[in-house]
Amino acid sequence: MSHQSKPVPFFAQVLQNFDKAAPFTPYPQGLLEQVKQCNSVYHFSFPLERETGEIEVIHAWRAEHSHHRSPTKGGIRFAANVNEDEVTALAALMTFKCAVVDVPFGGAKGGVKISKHNYSQDELERITRRYTFELNKKNFIGPGIDVPAPDFGTGPQEMAWIADTYSSLNPNELNAVGCVTGKPISMGGVNGRTEATGLGVFYGIREACNIKEDMEALGLAPGVEGKRVVIQGFGNVGYHAAKFLHDHGALVVCIIEYDCAIYREEGLSPEHVFNFRQEQGTFKNYPTAETIVDTSAALEMECDILVPAALESQITIDNVNRIKAKIVAEAANGPVTAEASEILHKTGVMVLPDLYLNAGGVTVSYFEWIKNLQHIRFGRMTKRFDDRFHQTVIEIIEEATGTTLNESLVKKIGCGAGEKDMVYAGLEDAMINAFHRIRGIKNQDNGKMDLRTAAFIDAIHKIVQSYLEKGIFP
Repeated sequence: MSHQSKPVPFFAQVLQNFDKAAPFTPYPQGLLEQVKQCNSVYHFSFPLERETGEIEVIHAWRAEHSHHRSPTKGGIRFAANVNEDEVTALAALMTFKCAVVDVPFGGAKGGVKISKHNYSQDELERITRRYTFELNKKNFIGPGIDVPAPDFGTGPQEMAWIADTYSSLNPNELNAVGCVTGKPISMGGVNGRTEATGLGVFYGIREACNIKEDMEALGLAPGVEGKRVVIQGFGNVGYHAAKFLHDHGALVVCIIEYDCAIYREEGLSPEHVFNFRQEQGTFKNYPTAETIVDTSAALEMECDILVPAALESQITIDNVNRIKAKIVAEAANGPVTAEASEILHKTGVMVLPDLYLNAGGVTVSYFEWIKNLQHIRFGRMTKRFDDRFHQTVIEIIEEATGTTLNESLVKKIGCGAGEKDMVYAGLEDAMINAFHRIRGIKNQDNGKMDLRTAAFIDAIHKIVQSYLEKGIFP
């Protein structure tokens, strides 16, 4: 007889994971309580005059979970199911996520309770600008206070409106453009931000798959090449994670969206699927692939790597025993509930936790924020020098060998790093270092601990250290 579990609030799940890790740290309960609680939540509402003349009340939130570092940082989502619990939980995850990848921010999150597709461009602009105005009024936004970013339902356009509104309200603020990240390049954005979260997911999966002994324990060969991958969610994160995995030899056999899934045994081209959906509005009836109407069945199909890149609570106690993946890579925030994650670990499934794996977005947002404060593009002062140095190296090699290097080799070693090269390298370094640090913590417990617990332990140590350095606690 099956039973339906009672849903556990999202923030409570985050705290469950925290409480599981806390006993492995030496800190007193009172200090741990301060680390896990949300410092402040701002819930407000404002009227919107629709193009029909109707007045609608819009509800919105901004949560700042931790001020152990300043500013706080976190995305803004536009979604019909946004609520205070979700925003608070996501803000908490941002706190721990930033700590895991050594980004010096506290965690925050924002949300506006709307279905984006129900509003015109003009209405969305007025909603976004009013949201920014309300945050500014209560001191919940600013380059040294709280720095939003894109999330579900938002992108560069909304970030541009936020930056413009904040700049107008703070005309004497030199660093005003640093009040938000994920902006268009022309407004101070950084090259590589769009694909950053998906690329970070790829780097994390690749690093995990390169550990021979861990892969042998799962019955897999090292490397991502040839691994069968199922992607749930084909938005910005899911698409780029799928693309980078595909480009490095993985077989993306199934892509799942809210209305259907498509499956192809030989593997799908994420780029072709993306273009098809752009043209058709859906990837139903995608040529050369089988369309699967039951998306829950697609989530449960046999594969090497399952990448849930949609919303939270996709794998729960109700379906966890039907998950057949050997690696679950959390590209979304909270896609596996706390109870389900524990069951997966006990059954030998490797879970790459969200507070590590999807930290690519905030890592590159940090780079953008630094760029805005420095008022200079990465690589601008050094690229020409590097180009000349590399050209000299090429000339020395050619003279010493008596040969002329072919054009492809010259391109590889003859150019200095541009902004995107530097962003990719910085992100890769952050993801590699973080993985080996949390894996080291996990292995101190003789392999009994899961990676999520290890990541929380790592985050707790760093956050507490920040409090102690400030002298807030004895």
